[in-house]
Amino acid sequence: MHPHEELLHRFYQSFQRRDHAAMAACYHPEATFDDAAFSLRGAAEIGAMWRMLCERGKDLSLTYNHIRADEGQGQAVWDARYTFSQTKRRVHNHINASFTFRDGKILTHHDQFNFWRWSRQALGPVGWLLGWTPFLQSKVRATAAQGLRQFQALRGV
Repeated sequence: MHPHEELLHRFYQSFQRRDHAAMAACYHPEATFDDAAFSLRGAAEIGAMWRMLCERGKDLSLTYNHIRADEGQGQAVWDARYTFSQTKRRVHNHINASFTFRDGKILTHHDQFNFWRWSRQALGPVGWLLGWTPFLQSKVRATAAQGLRQFQALRGV
């Protein structure tokens, strides 16, 4: 198994245990993370996001598969099941992840998922009606960024 495949297994196994510190240790200091909710720069900011999600995700369960990686790139498919804290609605999110690496660590991490499907589950009727619009996508990103800033301020991270 390629060392980068081992790195991705270690990352997702840490996620399954909600071990945010071990997850953060998988990232290069100059790493970037992007998905529909977050656009983050640097291992510290990415680590803070994982800490927030792990601490708040009391009923989070995660499965992953299709790990593939070589010297330059990697990919994984993972599924998260959790209760969305703002609405108390159950969510099953199916995510395709892509990675690049530097110095044996994750340099770029991009998670892609069907935002409209997610918004219908997480937000109910509002997500059903507006989940496909850039307006709601921008609102979710702004709310997520604000939530992360507040979490960092409260935790001193």
